[in-house]
Amino acid sequence: MSTPIIETRNLHKWYSGVHALKGVSLKIEKGQALGLVGDNGAGKSTLINILSGLHRQDEGEILLEGQEVDIRNPKDSMRLGIETIYQYNSMVPLMTISRNVFIGREPLKWSIGGFGVLDEKKMREESVKAIADVDLHLRSPDALVGELSGGQRQGVAIARAMHFKSKVMILDEPTNHLSVKETAKVIGFVKGLKEQGVTSVFISHNMHHVFACCDRIVAMALGQVVLDKPVSQTSIEEVSEKL
Repeated sequence: MSTPIIETRNLHKWYSGVHALKGVSLKIEKGQALGLVGDNGAGKSTLINILSGLHRQDEGEILLEGQEVDIRNPKDSMRLGIETIYQYNSMVPLMTISRNVFIGREPLKWSIGGFGVLDEKKMREESVKAIADVDLHLRSPDALVGELSGGQRQGVAIARAMHFKSKVMILDEPTNHLSVKETAKVIGFVKGLKEQGVTSVFISHNMHHVFACCDRIVAMALGQVVLDKPVSQTSIEEVSEKL
């Protein structure tokens, strides 16, 4: 067996006396599309928040490609190659597509003491390529993100993560509030990640969406993993019974 790209060992998390994670151990293989499901309060958001650096576990270990890592904040998570795309993602509606692709990682023509001039030409050119790479066709990198549909915004967020060579992409409810057509597009994006060797964790309340694009499903309830099976060896009915 190859070394898992992410492994959690006996993770525990408490919030004001509430035991949100109860010894969660999980191995995520490289290139796998893992579906993470569970009702509200199941612990899946807590697990994702720990991997993305928003919260820290109280007990347990996280390993990335076999090496123990200490994820103290979101920058640590991104530096390790873990990119999290939230349902209400962190893009700025009043900024252009190109600025959003490079937000927090802006290339500079030159800099002195941390201040410099943005290389806007490079941002435009590379953002167009990044968006095309995920088969998303938008009219201009100078369009405002606020003018895009929900599915297009998710596509830009995925393009951004792909451009910066993320190893693991966590998608938190990426199909929520999208039309049928846009949902199909986002599911297509997720399927495309596997072809490019990117590991994905797809969190959703919609079991049909998970089964459409994932090859393994992990169900959580009351802070614990209650089912962990390849999609081909289970069913929506079996998963639902565990929740």
